[in-house]
Amino acid sequence: MLVLGATPIGNLGDATRRLVDALSTASVVAAEDTRVTQRLLAGLGVENRPRLVSLNEHTERDRIPELLALAEEGDVLVLSDAGMPTVSDPGYRLVTAAVEAGIRVTVLPGPSAVPTALAVSGLPTDRFAFEGFPPRRPAERRAALAALAREPRTLVFFESPQRLADFLADLAAAFGPERRVAVCRELTKLHEEVVRGTAAEVAAWAADGVRGEIVVVVAGAAPVEVSEEDAVGQVLALVGEGVRLREASAEVAEATGLSRRSLYEAALRRRP
Repeated sequence: MLVLGATPIGNLGDATRRLVDALSTASVVAAEDTRVTQRLLAGLGVENRPRLVSLNEHTERDRIPELLALAEEGDVLVLSDAGMPTVSDPGYRLVTAAVEAGIRVTVLPGPSAVPTALAVSGLPTDRFAFEGFPPRRPAERRAALAALAREPRTLVFFESPQRLADFLADLAAAFGPERRVAVCRELTKLHEEVVRGTAAEVAAWAADGVRGEIVVVVAGAAPVEVSEEDAVGQVLALVGEGVRLREASAEVAEATGLSRRSLYEAALRRRP
């Protein structure tokens, strides 16, 4: 079977007992970077030397047949450089292929930057969306942020330190300068830092440059305060554009905080 192993995102002390046991007995490890995996083995004091197969964004597609064949004969441990494989890291295509081939897939839970950043952000954690890395090109990044400006869920992004200042400036422009943001730097490492403030404040903080691995957590948009009458009008406008009434009611309810059922029933009464 395939075994997805979560690896420490910084502090080796976060490695689970199950991960150490799996590394100690693995015969095949599919690794995002084999050099990182070799350092992990040494750092954890694991003497086992499994066969290491490179599995990164450039090799994953070509490696799938080989790894599936190996998984039919015995376990294949899949590792990313840090955190959980497949979450903004290689492994998704391999898992999909394994599922289609009827090969069992299991997980060794452990560290992940997304829930770690959420937990320390001080922002709502009950509902969130992970957006991964935003587009690198400025125009594409601004368009992506504009599309997310009214998202009510807390948003989590990864970003490189080289592009962080530009990203936060675009975020402040798209979401408004007062949107609450937490920039989490070097999580679980010696120089861990969480900078909390408004979008304008954290953009100013990052303007002179930032080092380290970055996770950005952004508060969701506050519901738009509109009357039920205006909201029903929005529902009917969406229906006029071809959206089904039930879906239109749900969309407007999500944006306004009003009851989906009330909007649906009121729109039914007002429909011609």
